[in-house]
Amino acid sequence: MMKTVLITGASRGIGRACARRFAKEGWQVAIHYGKSESAALALRDELRKVGCDAEIFCADVSDPAQAEACVAAVLRRYPRIDALVCCAGIAQQKLFSDLTDDDWRNMIDTDLGGVFAFDRAVLPAMLREKSGSIVNISSVWGVCGAACEVHYSAAKAGVIGLTKALAKEVGPSGIRVNCVAPGVIGTDMCAGFSAGTMAALAAETPLGRIGSPEDAANAVWFLCSDEASFITGQVLGVDGGFGQ
Repeated sequence: MMKTVLITGASRGIGRACARRFAKEGWQVAIHYGKSESAALALRDELRKVGCDAEIFCADVSDPAQAEACVAAVLRRYPRIDALVCCAGIAQQKLFSDLTDDDWRNMIDTDLGGVFAFDRAVLPAMLREKSGSIVNISSVWGVCGAACEVHYSAAKAGVIGLTKALAKEVGPSGIRVNCVAPGVIGTDMCAGFSAGTMAALAAETPLGRIGSPEDAANAVWFLCSDEASFITGQVLGVDGGFGQ
């Protein structure tokens, strides 16, 4: 039986690279998106052209009810969900003293709450199968913290704590839960940075370059594959040494 992966935030960035990698490996791909329907449709059509059974699904990840409905829709389309990859998220650069209550809630509800909602939504089906792999996307800033990104760092640190605790809880049921913590990756989250800032970040990275979405996708694929069958509760830094 072909395996199925559900990827949140799959219409762009790391999520899109993950969708392409899983399709390359012969998996069926459930493409979640929040607002970018045109991008999601374009990705679906791209994957279908290479023989992948792909479909799109919409949900606001910050709304647990929508997450539940999204997973239910995926399970009506596919017989099971073998892997969940939680990529959906937002970023914001702002001084801590300037953060509003809405800034804080929006960040926590999206970047941490979205992971919670989708992890919880897929677990009943995985528990019935006594198998499955979940990979949550955190960030190097969830490990190290970043000035002017306190709320983002807090949310991403929460993803790491959630991952480690959930891995212990569901491991006896044959479900693995891991985390990828990317460093500076060339996605639209960096679109607001100047060329000089990007050059400085590359210079601060021991490997001397900005990471690509494919770098992160390769790590996600490994953690979901059979080659990682004895790996759970881990945080894999894909940061070129930036967070060391």
